[in-house]
Amino acid sequence: MQKAPQTARKRSTTSSQLLRPCLLASLLVALAACEGGEPPGESGQAKPAAAAEAVPGQALSSSVGIATELTTVTVPELVEQLSQGTLTAAELTQGYLARIDHIDRSGPTLRAVIAVNPDAVNQALASDERRAKGQALGVLDGIPVLVKDNIETADPMPTTAGSRALENNITRRDSPLVAKLRAQGAVILGKTNLSQWANFRSDFSVSGWSSVGGQVKNPHILDRSPCGSSSGSGVAVAAGLAALAIGTETNGSIICPSNVNGIVGFKPTLGLLSQDRIIPISPSQDTAGPMARSVEGAALLLDAMLGESGRFSSELATAKPIENLTVAVMRFAQGDHPQIIERFNAAIDIFQRAGARVVEVNEFQPTDRNLRRHETEVLQTEFKTSLNAYLASTPDTVLVRNLAQLIAFNETHADSELAVFGQDIFLAAQQQLGLDDPDYQQALAAIKSATGPSGIDQLLKDAGADILVAPSGPIAPPRDPINGDVWPSWVGIGYMAAIAGYPHLSIPMGTIKGIPIGLSIIGRAHDDKKLLEVGHQWQGLYGPVPTPQYLTTAQEVP
Repeated sequence: MQKAPQTARKRSTTSSQLLRPCLLASLLVALAACEGGEPPGESGQAKPAAAAEAVPGQALSSSVGIATELTTVTVPELVEQLSQGTLTAAELTQGYLARIDHIDRSGPTLRAVIAVNPDAVNQALASDERRAKGQALGVLDGIPVLVKDNIETADPMPTTAGSRALENNITRRDSPLVAKLRAQGAVILGKTNLSQWANFRSDFSVSGWSSVGGQVKNPHILDRSPCGSSSGSGVAVAAGLAALAIGTETNGSIICPSNVNGIVGFKPTLGLLSQDRIIPISPSQDTAGPMARSVEGAALLLDAMLGESGRFSSELATAKPIENLTVAVMRFAQGDHPQIIERFNAAIDIFQRAGARVVEVNEFQPTDRNLRRHETEVLQTEFKTSLNAYLASTPDTVLVRNLAQLIAFNETHADSELAVFGQDIFLAAQQQLGLDDPDYQQALAAIKSATGPSGIDQLLKDAGADILVAPSGPIAPPRDPINGDVWPSWVGIGYMAAIAGYPHLSIPMGTIKGIPIGLSIIGRAHDDKKLLEVGHQWQGLYGPVPTPQYLTTAQEVP
């Protein structure tokens, strides 16, 4: 989760033998241009990276021998090439594995991928065999997907939430959304790094850090925050380590990394996707969601996660035109940064030029004046109960069986687990009384009402609008391992969609000094299809997402 601002991977030993000779030759040429890096130290903190090449992704992307760049390719383009036979799933998987080896662990050392699936190449070869027989299982058959490392898969990889306490949590079971994805033929490429425990361990956390995976870096400017907690998923898609990734969100953990890494992120309506076999924070807010370079790619991934081909993607091109929409502009949530406002105004102008009616909303106050305190109480209470239940379900190889034992584990292994920040949220959650506590129940009712019926629903009703739009968040600040995350004044209303459980789509609307900034589109509960259709049309008018430049600091921005 993205909190309010404070004011040893395994690889298949035979994988390289599966490359075509011409592919291997071009791969070696590209890899020769990459400078080496070092693995994480014992604490998991990433060691300093070697100097990054100007745009390392471009050299590596050409290595897969296809008529496109992995840094810019969209899922529909990959699907077409696989269908036409101009690209194989094995080639595509090998290309992404090469990028992970030589951009994620070397060169700029992005640390976005926490584990590579040793079965990925075999899954890709099986996909190629199916396609050769005309037996593709679904649209995404053969497309590699990265999965956030708090989501269980049946592959030989642990589900760790970035914690060494769960390094042996190899459950060999798929979460329902992964099972449906696998049934569609997708290749499970690996797991993505994340803010440890989905950024619910300390108010002084550093987004994108985990003791298992080290520090995730923003590929646009490497010393800037990648946000979290789906840091690795956002960075992986932006840097072309995979065309698709799955994130999870409690409050901001899909939207914020999408915002600062310049990709599309979609948080669906609460309950649309099963949360079973996903390490929990809050059942009343948690959801998984797709992350991609295009809205169409996100819709295709969402379809596959649901096991319902075409449910959200099939009508994108024939949807109700933007000219029939009324768009409510959340001026009260745009902040005062002039360049954010400039990008936001340009995004609104796209709606207006397409014929949409625009209504400006300048004021809003939540009906719950203690919203943040109440949400904290709800999350801590639900975390203790749901995490205890999850840990009790893990294999016997996992020695921590409840939150109290996890706290003790962290204290015993403080050199690794508490090396960067503490566990004050864990300690507070352990003191909560449980789901029957009247204070918890009153707090839950108050925040749900304030953000749903009296929040998003009321804003839409008062404006006579179909959707709400706002900036997705502020400009990513530099990482600060001393003070923890120190963000500028927050902008946007993503917290309302998160708490209410309503759908929220973020699409890049430009960059500011090399850092991406996103546009949020928010609707009522179960307006998922509408948001994806509107977002697809808007993105088609705006243009492609930004390409990372791997600059060391903002001082290098031209």
